Amino acid sequence: MARISRKLLLCGMAPVALAGCMGAGGAVPSASSPITPAEAQQGAQYHPQFLAEFGGAMSGPHAAYVEQVGKNIAVQSGLGNARESFTVSLLNSPVHNAFAVPGGYIYTTRQLVTLMNNEAELAGVLGHEVGHVAARHSQRRQQAAQKNTLLGGGLAILSGILLGDSQIGQTLSRTFLEGSQLLTLRFSRQQELEADDLGIQYLGKAGYDRRAMSTVLASLAAQNALDARLAGRNASVPEWASTHPDPASRVQSARTKADAAGLGGVTNRDTFLARIDGLLYGDDPAQGMIEGSTFIHPDLKLAFTAPQGFYMVNGTRAVSIQGQGGQAQMTTAAYAGNLETYVRQQFTAVGGQNSNLAPAQLQRTTVNGLPAVYGTARVNNGNSQVDLVVFAYEFARDQAFHFVAIAPAGRASTFNGMFQSMRRITAAEAAAVVPKKIQVVTVSRTDTVASLARRMAYPAAQEERFRVLNALGSADTVTPGQKVKLVVRAR
Repeated sequence: MARISRKLLLCGMAPVALAGCMGAGGAVPSASSPITPAEAQQGAQYHPQFLAEFGGAMSGPHAAYVEQVGKNIAVQSGLGNARESFTVSLLNSPVHNAFAVPGGYIYTTRQLVTLMNNEAELAGVLGHEVGHVAARHSQRRQQAAQKNTLLGGGLAILSGILLGDSQIGQTLSRTFLEGSQLLTLRFSRQQELEADDLGIQYLGKAGYDRRAMSTVLASLAAQNALDARLAGRNASVPEWASTHPDPASRVQSARTKADAAGLGGVTNRDTFLARIDGLLYGDDPAQGMIEGSTFIHPDLKLAFTAPQGFYMVNGTRAVSIQGQGGQAQMTTAAYAGNLETYVRQQFTAVGGQNSNLAPAQLQRTTVNGLPAVYGTARVNNGNSQVDLVVFAYEFARDQAFHFVAIAPAGRASTFNGMFQSMRRITAAEAAAVVPKKIQVVTVSRTDTVASLARRMAYPAAQEERFRVLNALGSADTVTPGQKVKLVVRAR
């Protein structure tokens, strides 16, 4: 969760919605059609909003390398002068994902890049995104939604790609589940497979090993399973709580299609590893860091602890806390010095301007020396009821933070420990927050998987993390001269 300017808080970020050129019944250009001026204009409009939502675009040699590979693979799509028509961005985000926006804007997070093991995998991911743009998947999904009038007009055109994208519905229980994620449309399985197919085609045309699409999907599936196990949850979580649907089902399909197209092509593994050496891994301290069950923000000087069995996702504007017993987020908003007014405003923000959502009563308290106000509202949610809690804290006369939590009626106490854990951190605690980075090392004659894994900057599951990071199976070993990735402290 990064610092949020007062201007952004007051104005908010408009949902990334499809422009008028794609109204119901309008024709969708084919995959062979060049990017239209209208599409390019849409992308240019949404691009800065998207960057702000996902940590911003990175610069420097890492970003330049990703841009180079992305533009080279975009050329294979045949979309006009693709090298100039596409904008490729490396996002400063700690989640494993990639996205596309109509008009030739494609994105990958730095965290997803750290999971890759060669240049062909990077080209495959970006080629998949180019495929979504070429096939006009976002426009087609938008058009279908408009025809069916399922979700109204405020739908996003973001293409959430390899891992699928979050979709925030219009019901209260979905208002905040995805933290700071943008409103997005989920692609159909057919569209995801089509984008995989196009990405594989582009890989072959560019001279890469087509099997890279299946290997990167396999790494994503392994990472999902590991994250789920370490968080104490099932690998396949309910759709309403999932920001990272499991890509495992597409691995075999991609592998079969690549094999059918013929073997051959380069991976450029050593080049790739050399170019990503030193890339930031995990949370950026400027956006706060998740350490186990604790979130700590060295700039905002705050920390809190999630309930046992819950996991956190750190977004640019909020921290999501998710589990089987409920969901919550921690964020901030414009504050004029009155906590009670602030809390009521957050209820209105959740329910919408036309809603009468309000707490039954407000209560004042003090949490670790911080003035606090909280309230609860019981809300009908389909055939059941849920409790919505807003718990706010004053950090300064012009600065407040708050949790919004939702749980089945009568079970909001699940979050009491988290509410009571919010505190200021000391200057020494803030200074002790150190980011992680990728370090590429060459395996020596005395190195083993176990000895290398012990160098990983984690207190537990070191070998499992090392194997997933380097796409090593449970029985795989390392050989002298081989290059591998480690996650180490940046200083």
